[in-house]
Amino acid sequence: MVPEELAPVQLIGRLTLNRNPTNYFAETEQVAFHTGHLVPGIEVTNDPLMQARMFSYLDTQLTRLGGPNFSQIPINCPHAFVNDNLRDGMHQTTIPTGLAPYLPNSIDGGKPLVATEREGGYVPLPRAVSGPKVRANPVSFDDHFSQARMFWLSMTAVERVHIVEAYTFELGKVFEKDIRTRTLGVLAQIDGELCEAVAAGLGLPAPTAQPLADIVGSPALSLISAAPGPIAGRVVGVLVGPGADLSGVRKLRVALQAEGAVLRLLAAVGGELGAADARQVVDRTLLTSRSVEYDAVVIANGTGGMVDVKLTVLLQELFRHCKTIAAWGDGSQVLQDAGIDLAAPGILQFQSIDNKATAALVTAVGLHRVWERAEFVQAAETSS
Repeated sequence: MVPEELAPVQLIGRLTLNRNPTNYFAETEQVAFHTGHLVPGIEVTNDPLMQARMFSYLDTQLTRLGGPNFSQIPINCPHAFVNDNLRDGMHQTTIPTGLAPYLPNSIDGGKPLVATEREGGYVPLPRAVSGPKVRANPVSFDDHFSQARMFWLSMTAVERVHIVEAYTFELGKVFEKDIRTRTLGVLAQIDGELCEAVAAGLGLPAPTAQPLADIVGSPALSLISAAPGPIAGRVVGVLVGPGADLSGVRKLRVALQAEGAVLRLLAAVGGELGAADARQVVDRTLLTSRSVEYDAVVIANGTGGMVDVKLTVLLQELFRHCKTIAAWGDGSQVLQDAGIDLAAPGILQFQSIDNKATAALVTAVGLHRVWERAEFVQAAETSS
């Protein structure tokens, strides 16, 4: 990790994601990422780990995708036709031109030619290399804790609780006490607070902390932002029923679509609600939906009195995952019946859907999660 304070972010281009995969196996499962797939202007360092990955990624694709021609699988093909000297082998699908699979040659006029820099080809920058070649770890390999401590010091209080719970969760499944104890010794060299919190969760004594003293955190490493971001692509579920306020649903849909977000109607059963121009189609039912599908859920007016164990589970999971939960009108009764604390952070209540209500919802979803609620759902009591 290199703090952005030392190496500021530089804009070098734009990568546009314009669709999701259509078929998991043909695209996601067969895509061949490789550290050697570079564009002009970007080169790899001579770091031993980087150089090892230059080899291992290629070796992985050769084995995982069935041979040397994995670059001919449609998801890995370049848009421009490539004529090179790679011939035959398993899964060969192209018909190479020319007679000589080598360079230089005379019978093909020296072709195919390597693309020049002017033609957009990849040209490495010459570098001077000096020093003895030895089989030994570099000096940096003796430093095992400065990066980990910098990362810990860069985290917010909420993120630190996440890290503590993650360590406690994983080590809690380790049967050997000696292994848990040794791991606590490692954590003690990262940070005393971290070590003590994990040790308390495991019911073990914390070893004496020995962290490095001259490490400074980098705020850029924290993922939590105080400013809301765009909500394009976010999914907001709206719980409705036969008596729901469909005019409010329409207003909410218009406001979310204007921000690029998606509204999905959630109901106890499928089908349609309303009639004629006011008709609304149910996208998900309580039987076919889980909280992971939504970035936020809104309970519509007119659903008061709806009680369902599946709805309770969904709302409780949303609450524990610190996602925005909102309601208007008697929708708040649904939250109360599901055991949701209406006074907790991130629980929005409106009388009706208007510009003020939609703006508050968009802002809340733009913050990604309701981090102020974390203290309600994290860090279980460990003291006796």
